[in-house]
Amino acid sequence: MPKLTQVKETKRGRYALFFDGEFAFSLDADTFAMAGLHTGDELEEWQIHDLQTKSDTRKAVDKAMDLLALRDHAAGELYQKLCRSFDPHSAAAAVAKMQELNLLDDAGFARRRAAELLRKRKSRRAILDDLHAKGIDRGAAAEAVEALFAQSEEENPELANARALVERHYAAKLAQGKWQQVAAALARRGFSHSVIRQALADAETEETEA
Repeated sequence: MPKLTQVKETKRGRYALFFDGEFAFSLDADTFAMAGLHTGDELEEWQIHDLQTKSDTRKAVDKAMDLLALRDHAAGELYQKLCRSFDPHSAAAAVAKMQELNLLDDAGFARRRAAELLRKRKSRRAILDDLHAKGIDRGAAAEAVEALFAQSEEENPELANARALVERHYAAKLAQGKWQQVAAALARRGFSHSVIRQALADAETEETEA
């Protein structure tokens, strides 16, 4: 069995473990204390693996805390980010810990994110795609968007956004007769054909009346 030949405290307050004279990995202080390790201990391979898993999970939890301190995350988004640095098991355990601490709220996140994107003149499809990319499932994303649109002061908030974009960003192109280019630009932003037609028709009406 591998023998713990050296334990060395690092500058970051972790404990580097050396088995049979070679560095294996480091443990956080809490995991090291709970393990009750001493130089000369012989450990089974599964015990070593278990220690490393516990340490990785602790690091993943700390990373999750750091990410949530910066901004809200959906559970799926947080998991995806943690998987960039940790194995799936550690990432999932860290997400579960955040949920246990009530630091994750997918429904609330979806509502806030959708409202933010609507204020930025995003289309319904763009908002739904963004929420899904952030780890919100399609059903929850649709529910958040429908609730947001129902609460909006605008009769059709997506049309209002398209009109605002036409007025602020595409008025010059329309004045040059480049209606198709503007329609294509709005389509790339995710606006539906019916919304685009109405927004352009409204712009044409205003131009005629001006």
